[in-house]
Amino acid sequence: MKLPIVTSWLAVCVLQTCSGDSHQSGIKPKMLERIKKEVTGYRDVAKSIIDLAVYGSAQNRSYERLALFVDTIGNRISGSDNLKNAIKYMYSALQEDRLLNVSLEPVKVPHWVRGEESAVMLQPRKKNLAILGLGGSVGTPVEGITAEVIVVSSFAELQKRAEEAKGKIVVYNQPFVSYGETVQYRSRGASEGAKVGAVASLIRSIASFSINSPHTGWQDYQSGVPKIPTACITVEDAELMARMASRGIKIVIQLTMGAVQHPDADSFNTVAEIVGSKYPEQVVIVSGHLDSWDVGQGAMDDGGGAFISWEALSLINDLGLRPKRTIRLVLWTGEEQGGVGASQYYERHKKDIGNMDLVMEADIGTFMPLGIQFSGTPQARAIMSEVMQLLAPINVTKLYDYAEGTDISFWMEAGVPGASIIDEISTYFWFHHSEGDTMTVQNPIWMNLCAAVWTVVAYVVADLEEMLPR
Repeated sequence: MKLPIVTSWLAVCVLQTCSGDSHQSGIKPKMLERIKKEVTGYRDVAKSIIDLAVYGSAQNRSYERLALFVDTIGNRISGSDNLKNAIKYMYSALQEDRLLNVSLEPVKVPHWVRGEESAVMLQPRKKNLAILGLGGSVGTPVEGITAEVIVVSSFAELQKRAEEAKGKIVVYNQPFVSYGETVQYRSRGASEGAKVGAVASLIRSIASFSINSPHTGWQDYQSGVPKIPTACITVEDAELMARMASRGIKIVIQLTMGAVQHPDADSFNTVAEIVGSKYPEQVVIVSGHLDSWDVGQGAMDDGGGAFISWEALSLINDLGLRPKRTIRLVLWTGEEQGGVGASQYYERHKKDIGNMDLVMEADIGTFMPLGIQFSGTPQARAIMSEVMQLLAPINVTKLYDYAEGTDISFWMEAGVPGASIIDEISTYFWFHHSEGDTMTVQNPIWMNLCAAVWTVVAYVVADLEEMLPR
């Protein structure tokens, strides 16, 4: 996951629950009753999906598939051999799962390699610092950069102390407020430091909790601003240096980074389908991204989302269901660099935008599901609210505003309804973009529930007689 649209999941949960009543939706009462009756007709099918995913023979399948995948392949950064192996693996697995139109759609993706990297505090005492270079960073000279540190807590403080920053390494000890708000220090930190003459920047990891764990992520150099090396450090080390600086103690760091930005690499979005029985040209997309960062296993971000999306098609096939519309699985590549693969997919397929019924992406964990986030017209929201009632057997019936997902944002901006799963993510940023993103984070029971939610929504929307209103 690169950057969610919503800055606070709790605010969304509490403040923006959608009721879907006829007064808010603009749907006339008689029409709403017809919709309710049509959707209610799927109650038995929904229960069959839930029973199979949560209690039946498919129980724990998405978890076990994911464990085998990440244990075999490992992490999968854009442009890497591991990502190539992951795509080959999934291409074969989807064919073996009897899905139709399994294909690889070519894209170009960034190819950044971090290389060897280290940071050592030399003064006031020698201490090795745990670091991870930020995606796209330039490297240091071979001998590294040795410089005094200036510690700031905000961009505003950096501006006030601009003269002090010249020739120094900027350390950002910004407090974690929310991911959406705090991530600006990762994306902008290097360029803001370079503007005031800093020689490198180190950011406090964008994490809500830390056990001396650095958290990487993509950063964006600003055009016309010198590129300086940039990396993340742990929350603990950022706070340590802040305390030292507050006492007037001089801090000196030696930073060495072997990062290299190679030319864009060839890659693929991985696609498979269940072809619609009545309106095959109309499509519901279910998706997650296959790439990850080059740390941990990428099991949470976004192995879980990718594999419950695959599971949705498997469950539908297992039950012998064939929706009226095509359900298309897309496993995106290059998401962590800003949805690079998804952007190229959109450009290739936007001519079919009138046939895109709903785009769905799971990319904020597969913890205990709370409901679905949705972006669309009030009329479409009213229909989705009724669909969510089919999930009453597992008590996941809430519909929230504002679907999120880097890869589906291109379609949503063009007016296509979008959906994302929302779950209990209070621990998500403990592991995000770190060595801690492993199978140990995943819970098979939660994955079963997420798969059930994802499948019911995808199937019912794909099988309704009419597309969701634009």
